[in-house]
Amino acid sequence: MAQSPESLAQQMLDAARKAGAEAADAMVVGGTSVSIEVREGKLEQAERSEGMDLGLRVLIGTRQANVSISDSRPDSIAMMAERAVAMAKEAPEDEHVGLAEASQLAQAPNIAALELSDPTAEPAPSMLQDDALSAEEAAQSVAGVTQVQTATGAYSQSSVFLAATNGFAGGYARTSRAIYATAIAGAGDAMERDYDGDGRVFQSDLRDATDIGRSAGERAVARLNARKPETGAYPVLFDERVSSSLIGHLLAASNGAMVARGSSWLREKLGQQVLPEALSLIEDPLRPRISGSRPFDAEGLPTQRRAIVENGVLTGWTLDLANGRKLGMPSTANAARGVSGPPSPSSWNVALTQGGQSRDALLKDMGRGLLVTSLIGSTINPNTGDYSRGAAGFWIENGVVSHPVNECTIAGNLHDMLRNLIPANDARGYLSRVVPSLLVEGMTLAGN
Repeated sequence: MAQSPESLAQQMLDAARKAGAEAADAMVVGGTSVSIEVREGKLEQAERSEGMDLGLRVLIGTRQANVSISDSRPDSIAMMAERAVAMAKEAPEDEHVGLAEASQLAQAPNIAALELSDPTAEPAPSMLQDDALSAEEAAQSVAGVTQVQTATGAYSQSSVFLAATNGFAGGYARTSRAIYATAIAGAGDAMERDYDGDGRVFQSDLRDATDIGRSAGERAVARLNARKPETGAYPVLFDERVSSSLIGHLLAASNGAMVARGSSWLREKLGQQVLPEALSLIEDPLRPRISGSRPFDAEGLPTQRRAIVENGVLTGWTLDLANGRKLGMPSTANAARGVSGPPSPSSWNVALTQGGQSRDALLKDMGRGLLVTSLIGSTINPNTGDYSRGAAGFWIENGVVSHPVNECTIAGNLHDMLRNLIPANDARGYLSRVVPSLLVEGMTLAGN
């Protein structure tokens, strides 16, 4: 009979103590994933994986070590603990490592309220294949689409359980249901590709497969006959599909690990304006049915809503316990980890204040410039915030789309770009990062 995650975690803690650990935490991660891919109306690939991984972190004084295995037999767990303790004895000292105090731990979190796991039965592979076929057929039916590169239906179910010698024990399960399609239009050197997809916690929330396929096809066709834009300084509107990448750079720079290393372009900006005064960036890990939600972090601390940026001002760093100690600040309950490594800071669900105008209204206001729908590559200087990325999208002339563009580079500095953002009102509220289309004035475009 298979052992429960709770039992396995306790076995790891007991083994760690027996091997000589002064403190320890144990993580058990298990799950199932199924993916069905079709091509030209036929099954192309079917994958299913099932497994369970065990991770143990042991602490001896100010030294720590991690070991992970996928074998849950008692002898393997004992050997795992012995190896972890031996490694910890040789690890460098770090005065900042350590488990949470008992008073910091989450107490009876309301996991059910987050609706992280769809209670309906796992979909049959035939259902996933039908979704993929419907998406492919819809994409192929769009005039101008020459082939559908891939169409996929997928499902996953995972669970995580964490226990530690400080008394914490807790776990939860989550599900994911997804449909994706990638369409190709044109041929030869004039070939263009684009995609659409959707992933949700609950099957009932998932977009229709036909809608996803049709959208992928239309996006690919719209990119045909693209050409390079003129080199110069122009306003750039980041479409909602890619705008969250800008906020991602802010999140990375406000990560406590980056700040503690002195490698963040925001390191001197705490308490200063980093966004327009009308904008706030709110993190909320307690939103129901959202993939980034969680009742507690990887160190057992209760997650909570907080403002990363409030009325344009950077209010604090994203911290786990160790990086918080390095910076003389409390953890923000943002520790994340896998079974094979120690905790590190990570952001959960975030939402940027939306604007009062539609994307089309912002296009009209910008007059002449670039609408970016795709980004490739990345050159971001983590110390200065200098920004340069390859881009593709549509040229805007007199406030309306003129023609598709590709093979261009957009450049600027994140300090200036973020302080002068103008948001639209088109963010999708069900995403983990709720960020609308964002207009940035005066970026440098390198094209013809």
